[in-house]
Amino acid sequence: MPRLYGFEDMAYRRVREGEAEGIRAAASRRLLQQSYNAITEWMNEAGYRTTRGGLWRPDVVANVLDHPAIAGLEEDEEGNLVETGGPAIIPREDFEAIRAMRRARDPDKQRAEQREYLIPGATGVCGLCGGPLGSSPSNAGSRGYRCMPSTAQRPGGCGKVRINADLLEKYVAEHVLAELAKPEVSTLMDRARDELLARAAGLRKEAASARRRQKKLGEDYARLPEMSLKAFKTADNEFKQMISESDVKARFLEQAKHVPVGAIPDLVRWWKHAPMKAKRGVMVLLLEQVAVYPAASRGSRTVDADRVALKWRLWDVEVATGEQSA
Repeated sequence: MPRLYGFEDMAYRRVREGEAEGIRAAASRRLLQQSYNAITEWMNEAGYRTTRGGLWRPDVVANVLDHPAIAGLEEDEEGNLVETGGPAIIPREDFEAIRAMRRARDPDKQRAEQREYLIPGATGVCGLCGGPLGSSPSNAGSRGYRCMPSTAQRPGGCGKVRINADLLEKYVAEHVLAELAKPEVSTLMDRARDELLARAAGLRKEAASARRRQKKLGEDYARLPEMSLKAFKTADNEFKQMISESDVKARFLEQAKHVPVGAIPDLVRWWKHAPMKAKRGVMVLLLEQVAVYPAASRGSRTVDADRVALKWRLWDVEVATGEQSA
């Protein structure tokens, strides 16, 4: 079970101050009536990352701000908030005010399905700089993708490419369905799905092995006086990087598990009603990359091969050779 963002331990007794700072800032923004989408975009741009090193999603931010432990509280069997004696990252009154904003018909929750994005992380890239595309609503509130601008925490993005999500996803979906309709692709889907899931399992094993080695490193540092703090921190950071990269790649590949097994008789009808996680799984199976370039003119709503380049997986090669880009 992953730890709660903001805490070092599962008992919620030791605060991780770097993360607690992000919680306080997110809570302040929520108290100012900012949407979870806006808060999420800000946290990602500011360089805050989840406990597993990934980008934030609105539902994950909402879950953290809804967890009583961040205010030194817990819920009893009847759902009442009671003091735990643990540290409070935000004041109780702020937590209760945020809780009071959580309604069964919260407009943010009503928009949740509309604000899901089809193109999974690591697939969408900027055609100019190769940086990742992030989800980014327009000023009018419509869904969009854009190249995330470079920051001190996450350098590299040019921030020059933005595209309406509905237009891009419609274009990509049309090509994905056309590819799925090919008999040779249909026969490869189940095998490709199993291949990706096997690779994800291998990455999980690598992460588990790195965690064991990281734990032993800590034990050795405590036991061996000749190991310097500098050497320990260097090795520990290397393990953290290995674990984070393996976990991120595994989660990306594991999206393939949502793809239905066997032939799909009516692809268009299935796609129209399929849950977003199943559609994203299909994207992971079929596409290595979706590169988006700037529009020919400002305000253009044309999406074609000049603006979007699709890089398809070559499963007849990859399944045989084990070559695959994650």
